[in-house]
Amino acid sequence: MKRHSIRVILAVLCLFPVFACTHAPITGRTQLNLVSDSEMLSMSEGQYKKFMGENKLSTDAAGTAMVKRVGGRIQKAVETWFRQNNMSSEIANYAWEFNLVQSKEVNAWCMPGGKVVVYEGLLPVARDEQGLAVVMGHEIAHAVAHHGSERMSQSLLVQMGGMALGAALREKPQQTQALWMSAYGVGANLGALLPYSRLHESEADRLGLIFMAMAGYDPRSAVDFWKRMAAGKKGAAPPQFLSTHPSDETRIRQIEEHMPEALSYYKP
Repeated sequence: MKRHSIRVILAVLCLFPVFACTHAPITGRTQLNLVSDSEMLSMSEGQYKKFMGENKLSTDAAGTAMVKRVGGRIQKAVETWFRQNNMSSEIANYAWEFNLVQSKEVNAWCMPGGKVVVYEGLLPVARDEQGLAVVMGHEIAHAVAHHGSERMSQSLLVQMGGMALGAALREKPQQTQALWMSAYGVGANLGALLPYSRLHESEADRLGLIFMAMAGYDPRSAVDFWKRMAAGKKGAAPPQFLSTHPSDETRIRQIEEHMPEALSYYKP
């Protein structure tokens, strides 16, 4: 199904009260949401435990400490932003965790509920706390902006005919879990929904810049970070991170356009 056709269908569905629609933070963009927050948090907890049971925590003490330190600062910034915008209820049930896992993959993700995982392979690209804050702010922005819920809803609609999550788990458990994992970029490509990433990435970039700035990290470091990611994309085997996070001149230009807004939140 073509990208434009899917957007038209989603727009039409949001006109009917039977379909739940929410609005993305900052942009106010209408989002189709067929999955309740309680369902997403419950499934997130299960999938997170499964992932952590199958992967080893990093033995890099300094790297682990940096991930937890940066994550904690951005967590406080997120909570402050949502409180200032009278939206604290949206993250009230978050139980934040920040972990570094053993893997050469250049990847990171955040599940609903604030479960953040960074792969060791990302640290050389991030280089320091500033670069890591770019990634973690961006990934956390995806979660709090309900991008995963939106992708999951789109998957349920396009690939399962609008089947409810509970029914999908009962009738097609393996397929549903695979869709869920791909919705959050957990070791899988987003496949058919990849064309939507431009919209989600733009929102996550904008919100992530604000979060890192509020956490005391210079948002201007995001430009250099994404240039490094773009350079890595030129290799024969692009990092897994780039399969769901396009990095190009357009993105960098948009980040620079968001910079004045982000800098208004920055207090070094």
